[in-house]
Amino acid sequence: MSFDVHQLDSFVLVGASVTLLAVLAVRISSRAGLPSLLLYLLMGVALGEAGVGIRFSDADLAHALGFAALAIILADGGLSTSWSEARPVMRMGLSLATVGVLVSVGVVAVVAHALLGLSWEISILLGAVCSPTDAAAVFSVLRVVPLPKRLTGTLEAESGLNDAPTVVLVTLVSTGAVHQHGMPAVVGLVVFELVGGVVTGLVVGLAGAWVLRRVALPSSGLYPIAVLCLILIPYGAASAVHESAFAAAYVAALVLGNAELPHRGATRSFVEGLAWIAQIGLFVMLGLLLSPERIGWETVGMAMAAGAILSFVARPVSVAISSLVQPMPLNELAFLSWAGLRGAVPIVLTTIPLAANVDGAPRLFDIVFVMVVVFTVLTGPTLPLVARILKVARRSEPRGIEVEAAPLERVGADLLIVAISPASQLHGVEVGELRLPIGASVSMVVRDGETIVPERRTVLRHGDEMIVVTPHRLREDTERRLRRVSRHGRLAQWLAE
Repeated sequence: MSFDVHQLDSFVLVGASVTLLAVLAVRISSRAGLPSLLLYLLMGVALGEAGVGIRFSDADLAHALGFAALAIILADGGLSTSWSEARPVMRMGLSLATVGVLVSVGVVAVVAHALLGLSWEISILLGAVCSPTDAAAVFSVLRVVPLPKRLTGTLEAESGLNDAPTVVLVTLVSTGAVHQHGMPAVVGLVVFELVGGVVTGLVVGLAGAWVLRRVALPSSGLYPIAVLCLILIPYGAASAVHESAFAAAYVAALVLGNAELPHRGATRSFVEGLAWIAQIGLFVMLGLLLSPERIGWETVGMAMAAGAILSFVARPVSVAISSLVQPMPLNELAFLSWAGLRGAVPIVLTTIPLAANVDGAPRLFDIVFVMVVVFTVLTGPTLPLVARILKVARRSEPRGIEVEAAPLERVGADLLIVAISPASQLHGVEVGELRLPIGASVSMVVRDGETIVPERRTVLRHGDEMIVVTPHRLREDTERRLRRVSRHGRLAQWLAE
């Protein structure tokens, strides 16, 4: 087999051009309020059989690449999710990701079988692939929709965890294991895989954070690579022992993203860039997998009916039942019902029955593809309006301070870059009033692009950046003190935590 350099050059040219167009399309999608996945799917269709003529029909390859891309997207979501915001609503998020998914699957399956005349196998698969929300769609749209923390935390936790049980369910139905073992055994297996994946991700995430806080790498560019590896290791390990790989990757990312690691900003930017590449490649590939000539008015009608069942019946019922573990106001539950964003995940999950050669799998893929496109257009742009109508739209409170750390190994210290946000009570506090642990000190203040060598009487202002040097052993105490003063100002020395 000979290696064709010219063919590789052509591939690089086309790939780079498509990626650049996809990056520029983000601007269009953000201004229209649409998840960028919609434009990427349409780009894939344009490059496929009906457009440029690229043929792609390998369901096994699409399945493997789709799952790899979802792992990186979940890594980005976990790293950017604040545990302090997600923790108060984790019961609701976990309930939506488990009980809510099962309820939604049941409702969609029963109604689709009764009204659309689909077989029980395809009806259950339709409910299973469409029930989970999509992490990429949720993270991209909700970041620009002003919502209180408990709603963003709920939706992010749900989208990060609900892939796990649905992957297991779709796989078992596609392979016929449900008929073999029965539904109770399937539910038990789902619980086992989900719990196992969470434990694996938690162990690797905590161990990795402990190591990275104590080992100074020779280059700052190595930290993002190390963090990404610490997210993908539990993904692979969990998959090898038949646990939920997605749950493991998301939990590990959540732990690492909320740990005080060196160069956190660079790490998040690196993984976010990879997640964008994964999204672009994933959605374009799924668009290539579609054969437009198979889609007729019957497919469109079934897709509209399935989407209506999911959006107006199954999703509200699942949200209502899930809220029993953590009651919420009716207007917030109504918004959660409408904000169940679907995206690449339902389409990727349909590659499982495609790869298993399930009867009716191509038809299922077409129905789900059309449904995702139509209801993404319907749901995404209307979220800000629905939030205002339901009176849940408000700005999430900004964090008081952002702390970026870099190790100074030769002197056994850490360099902390502390950004003072408009919400911080550090405004008006003198440097001497910080009362940092003995051995830690403020070495510089950056204000309006100018550097200030601070004295004890130097007054801090909103928008300042402080450079603080602290010994390794005092880093946690130093950050704790800075955050306490950021919350309480000068009163921090008298107020308890």
